[in-house]
Amino acid sequence: MSEVKMKIIDLSHHNGKVDFVKVKASGIDGVIIRTGFGIESLRQVDRRFEDYYEGAKAAGLMVGAYHYCYAKTAAEAVREADFMLKIMKGKSFELPVYGDFEEQGKASRTVCCDMVSAFCSRLEAAKAWAGIYSYDTFFRDKLSADMPKRYTCWVARVENIFPKCVSADDVGIWQYSWKGKVYGIKGNVDMDCCYRYFPAAIIRKGLNRF
Repeated sequence: MSEVKMKIIDLSHHNGKVDFVKVKASGIDGVIIRTGFGIESLRQVDRRFEDYYEGAKAAGLMVGAYHYCYAKTAAEAVREADFMLKIMKGKSFELPVYGDFEEQGKASRTVCCDMVSAFCSRLEAAKAWAGIYSYDTFFRDKLSADMPKRYTCWVARVENIFPKCVSADDVGIWQYSWKGKVYGIKGNVDMDCCYRYFPAAIIRKGLNRF
């Protein structure tokens, strides 16, 4: 396992009001914020995305984003990526931007590979550092072996066991808990270890500026 480079949390509107100054003071380095879910609809933009983005930036936290995907085809995945890009317009991110693929467990490996590639390719066409978020076994059962090397991986395995289905070298971020406690946030929060200092490479390559 590589050395942890950054301590990260991930948020959606379910986390409620967040005091990002306190979050930063607690030792958190960055936050990955949900843009929304599915295809374009005003009702499917995360209602706290704008507030979280502004608050995290003002507090000096590194910021990334993720979009919860319901796609069943590559064409639908492209529409979801376009929706994510629309939500991110005018913003910049120091951490990768991810497609969150959890709802595709019944689809074939071929279909899943096509959807993930379509989503990430659409983001990359907009000069994003694109990545894949999912649970550990999804990478093994639903994606080809080369995909974790093609796109950065954010892998969930919350039993406090490091992911086993993705090579340690390919785990950019490990989501290790859904029940973390962080100063400035009421209730539980998702906790993540980041093993790569993404901001330097993203800034150097001029990516994630929408």
